[in-house]
Amino acid sequence: MAAVVVQRRNHPVRLLVVGDSLSFHGPEGPLPADHPRLWPNVAASALGGHAELAAGFGWTARDAWWSLTGDPRVWSLLPRTDVLVLAVGHMDTLPSPLPTYLRQGLRYLRPDGLRRRARAGYRTLQPVLSRAFCGYPVALPPRLTVRYLDDSVRAVRALAPGIRVVGMTPSVHCSAAYAGVHSGRAAAERAVREWADGAGVPLLDVPPVVGEHVRSRRGNPDGLHWGWEGHELVGRAMAELIRSVAVGHSGAAEP
Repeated sequence: MAAVVVQRRNHPVRLLVVGDSLSFHGPEGPLPADHPRLWPNVAASALGGHAELAAGFGWTARDAWWSLTGDPRVWSLLPRTDVLVLAVGHMDTLPSPLPTYLRQGLRYLRPDGLRRRARAGYRTLQPVLSRAFCGYPVALPPRLTVRYLDDSVRAVRALAPGIRVVGMTPSVHCSAAYAGVHSGRAAAERAVREWADGAGVPLLDVPPVVGEHVRSRRGNPDGLHWGWEGHELVGRAMAELIRSVAVGHSGAAEP
């Protein structure tokens, strides 16, 4: 796609970022969505605009679809959105030795002591099982990642044809929680790239932007989330990608 400058409009660029914890987790832990150093706000600031964030811990492309179709606040934001950033697909690639419904269901165990023991046991076993099973199964298989991404894009384009959509390739990690295993990432990236080419969704290639930051352990000590340097790098790179999307004077994206 040829690069063009975002055109002058009668309002600042408005971003809606649907993401996982990489969107709101800093070098020491999770932060409020409006923290200025988080990458969605870095990107919006570089564009002279504003970002809204809908995100959650461990969100996959399926959770993004559920958010777009099931969250009334997100519905209210779409008519005022110029660019939708699908900042998911990262957690889809992580090893998930337990099926997602069982892993997420641990929070509902009672009494409290049983829940704490079960979660502690899973945290202990997760790196062992990630290594033993060579990183499989992953949290969401690539075929489902692209299915939910495609469903999301089709729904948004049907409801608000003027919104531009951009996405991301999966990030990298060196997390001890997964024994550093990330075998499912390559297949997920191939699937996302193939889908994006067909769907006309520009992608931010995340590993070249933040990979060295993560692997050199300059980010969060957990080896998964980014430090402020990483957020700055990703935010500025995302702003450059969004500058390649023409936005008309009225705020509607041009073809």
